[in-house]
Amino acid sequence: MGNMLGLAPLGALPRRGARREEPLPNPGSFDELHRLCKDVFPAQMEGVKFIVNKVLSSHFQVTHTVHMSALGLSGYHLHAAFVGDQQLSSTEVFPTVVGDMDSSGSLNAQVLLLLAERLRAKAVFQTQQAKFLTWQFDGEYRGDDYTATLTLGNPDLIGESVIMVAHFLQSLTQRLVLGGELVYHRRPGEEGAILTLAGKYSALHWVATLNVGSGGAHASYYHRANEQVQVGVEFEANTRLQDTTFSFGYHLTLPQANMVFRGLVDSNWCVAAVLEKKMPPLPVTLALGAFLNHWRNRFHCGFSITVG
Repeated sequence: MGNMLGLAPLGALPRRGARREEPLPNPGSFDELHRLCKDVFPAQMEGVKFIVNKVLSSHFQVTHTVHMSALGLSGYHLHAAFVGDQQLSSTEVFPTVVGDMDSSGSLNAQVLLLLAERLRAKAVFQTQQAKFLTWQFDGEYRGDDYTATLTLGNPDLIGESVIMVAHFLQSLTQRLVLGGELVYHRRPGEEGAILTLAGKYSALHWVATLNVGSGGAHASYYHRANEQVQVGVEFEANTRLQDTTFSFGYHLTLPQANMVFRGLVDSNWCVAAVLEKKMPPLPVTLALGAFLNHWRNRFHCGFSITVG
């Protein structure tokens, strides 16, 4: 009767228990390889800060910061941010324009644009009063399972100087990402390049990352023990400065007390801790930090009040 019933050939039948392969994820940006571990460590605090966040609309927000320091310069900072309507995720909204200006007139500005569905562009400018210090342009392409980025830093056609940075990351499996970084710099009388290889392995509760190149090595390990406890271990070796640092940090969340505690201990005999406390129903967050360097016999502490 041939194949009058329209049945598929026996060899074409799907095998019982066969699993459909999931597409590989995008590895993200090269600059975010060590982000999880970095977020565990406490940020430096010194002096007294008073911060007021004001949301003017769904697109515009400003922040006023008054900083009184006993070690550095005291002053006022105005931070403004504009976000557009193109939201790709909870952390990616385009276009985004961010600017920060202090009382001396120095400006840090950043512009993020979505040129196409997979193509992103970024421009960064930094001035010190009326003098340009840094101008940087980034182009990033995100494929299904890879990310390629090209950066131009301080391009000067007249002085024939430029810094070029190329990044590439490729997802090999659902958990393993490999890639590299190539840094090329040129200025009158000097030219060179540095190649760095990178790898990242993400398990269910931990992430291990390693960067190795002629400039040194950078390794980090992040572990999430539970909803309240996170720890991070970081190792950095710089061949040019002949310096090696080992750091251990932890992040403790106490949701019932509305408190977050971060701590740090490193091989330079530094001990640091920052405690943040929210004060509901008031939109107020208090933070207290202390940093002690036993090797250099230095100690400083900080206190901040954030409203909004």
